[in-house]
Amino acid sequence: MSVFTPLERHELETFVAPYGLGRLLDFQGIAEGSENSNFFVTLEQGEYVLTLVERGQMDDLPFFIELLDVLHAADLPVPYALRTGDGLALRKLAGKPALLQPRLSGRHVQEPNAQHCREVGTLLARLHLATCKSPLPRPSDRGLEWMLEKGPELALQLPDEQLPLLREALAEVARLKSRLLALPTANLHADLFRDNALFDGPHLTGVIDFYNAFAGPMLYDLAIAVNDWCSKEDGSLDPQLTQAMLAAYSAKRPFRAAEAELWPAMLRIACLRFWLSRLIAAQAFAGQQVLIHDPEVFRRRLQARRHVQVALPFAL
Repeated sequence: MSVFTPLERHELETFVAPYGLGRLLDFQGIAEGSENSNFFVTLEQGEYVLTLVERGQMDDLPFFIELLDVLHAADLPVPYALRTGDGLALRKLAGKPALLQPRLSGRHVQEPNAQHCREVGTLLARLHLATCKSPLPRPSDRGLEWMLEKGPELALQLPDEQLPLLREALAEVARLKSRLLALPTANLHADLFRDNALFDGPHLTGVIDFYNAFAGPMLYDLAIAVNDWCSKEDGSLDPQLTQAMLAAYSAKRPFRAAEAELWPAMLRIACLRFWLSRLIAAQAFAGQQVLIHDPEVFRRRLQARRHVQVALPFAL
């Protein structure tokens, strides 16, 4: 179970009291998380999610709270920090920064179809349009510079046959860095995998886990989503799923010429980011009772993205 900081019932009872939501009825740890400790919390007035922030700086948390307030105000299906009777959103529990949020309805999708992908594409476009005019400032802590720094370090641990793929990807990042950073920007979710979206049948009901969010190229956010939602077991892209997501996105926010040109490279860079971060996590948490995602998944996807056949729907 990925709960890094276990809680005692009496601790949680004291924590939830100032929200005025009634007595604590039940709580349980959530196994899916890989970076923070999350708990489902049942109070007399409803269902909630408690997050203990385990990674990152305390200074970043006001950004996440403000971003989710902005997206909630734009009528997007996102969690947002509840306030105590004194108006506090960010508090501490067990020595960690803590947020209490409403629990969104729906379930994760394991085998997405074209309708699921259309819903995700539409949601991402709405998220970007809600913030692109004045993105809240925050750099990524796993951006292009991080890839160029960590890639050579991790190369020392890889089998020789994987090194050409890594070196090729890092060279592409270095070559295209300035052009990538010049693309249209907004606030990004930056981790919109299947386990961060909730569905009721074909309808998307919620998007969770914004703790990787930052201000950056909108195309990068879309590439991250496509790489997860539209990939087949062998790592290649499913054309039908990919086209469904891209068409739904572009119906809300049309693509620019520079984005269409850099699309294949952006897909590769999004694969590289998660290959590297999963290699780091696998090393850091080896042998521990923590959910570790397989780095090999994104190595296969990066290998498959050397030839991208699904272009952005860009009209001259």
